[in-house]
Amino acid sequence: MSQDPVIRFQNVSKRFALDYGKQRTVVEALNDMLARRKRAKRNQELWAVNDVSFDVYPGQCLGLIGRNGSGKSTTLKLISRILRPTSGRIVVDGRVSALLELGAGFHPDLTGKENIFLNASVLGLSKQDILACYDDIVAFSELDEFINMPVKHYSSGMYMRLGFSVAIHVNPDILIVDEILAVGDQAFQEKCIEQIYDMKNAGVTIVMVSHNLNIMRNLCSHMVWVEHGKVQSAGPVEEVVGKYMAFAHGREVKETAPAAGDNEFQRWGSREIELTAVRFMDSDGRESRDFKTGDEMTIEMDYLANEPVLEPEFGMAINRHDGIQVSRPNSHLAQMPSGTFEGAGTVRYHIDRLPLLPARYNVTAAVYNSRRQSAYDHHEQAYSFRVVAGGTREIYGLVELPAAWEWQPGN
Repeated sequence: MSQDPVIRFQNVSKRFALDYGKQRTVVEALNDMLARRKRAKRNQELWAVNDVSFDVYPGQCLGLIGRNGSGKSTTLKLISRILRPTSGRIVVDGRVSALLELGAGFHPDLTGKENIFLNASVLGLSKQDILACYDDIVAFSELDEFINMPVKHYSSGMYMRLGFSVAIHVNPDILIVDEILAVGDQAFQEKCIEQIYDMKNAGVTIVMVSHNLNIMRNLCSHMVWVEHGKVQSAGPVEEVVGKYMAFAHGREVKETAPAAGDNEFQRWGSREIELTAVRFMDSDGRESRDFKTGDEMTIEMDYLANEPVLEPEFGMAINRHDGIQVSRPNSHLAQMPSGTFEGAGTVRYHIDRLPLLPARYNVTAAVYNSRRQSAYDHHEQAYSFRVVAGGTREIYGLVELPAAWEWQPGN
């Protein structure tokens, strides 16, 4: 790669003023006036992009990820020069072809053919250049029988076909692709993705937005994660995707787990034996709240038997933050050797290799009378830990299975 980036964002910000609209009646005007007095100044403007910096180098494929409204599409429009920044500096070196909102750059009253010439000329192609690639544009779009129809009669899928076909046939140095590929039939989407692969292999610089992380991981070498207009992480794909997935699955966790006896969780039981603490221990025997997929982990449950208790059953329920239960182990099913419990002690649940994928996990801890199935002490989802990025490339599902892929070619 060249040392000089073809796209450079330097402390770029874009502000939009919020428009509350015109009032149609006196009552609406009075209501709006009263409401405006209560609004803080910061609520009357939106910083869609806020002090964003990154570089894109020739031939690189960069993905922008983030939740809806995080500033991804605004960033693409700034690169495409559709919007101008409020502050900061943007440098773009090369012909940019952008595929943004459906119908962007099309005149609804013009035919598909006329819009091809209009779009390509705006991108800097001469009439002779357009004529040279016109047949290829129509053939790729598969719209030959509709090409002389005004595009206002096109479906969303037809808009996408024509827009994408124009964008890839104008020999761009930089291709900008928004989530628009989510529109249209599956066969044409796959055709578009194959074309993007070909352009990437040919050295075209690509900046794209998609909620399909599989496509992004396969196409992109680097990613930028934005949230509320600010860059949260930038770097190699797996590093950024792991952080984003951990956030998307509920990254925020309490700083400390509530201790037994707090009123922050539901607790019940007869208390002949009670839980006094629950800890998550790493491979070095240190208490931790963060683990990676594949790490060694031990869950310790301290207890106090207020009277002799014969063979109590210790158990847990481990749930992902969205409520999906991962596991429900207990000492009775595991046939843990036990006897009469008196005084204080500790029960440990040891995991040699944590299979969980990045997310936050809530843990219910309990000790029961196994013969009567009645609770001595039950702490409902009282504790939590999280699995963070870095232990595996897997991001979908609940667990990483201890399996291997093999390939045996035919004779």
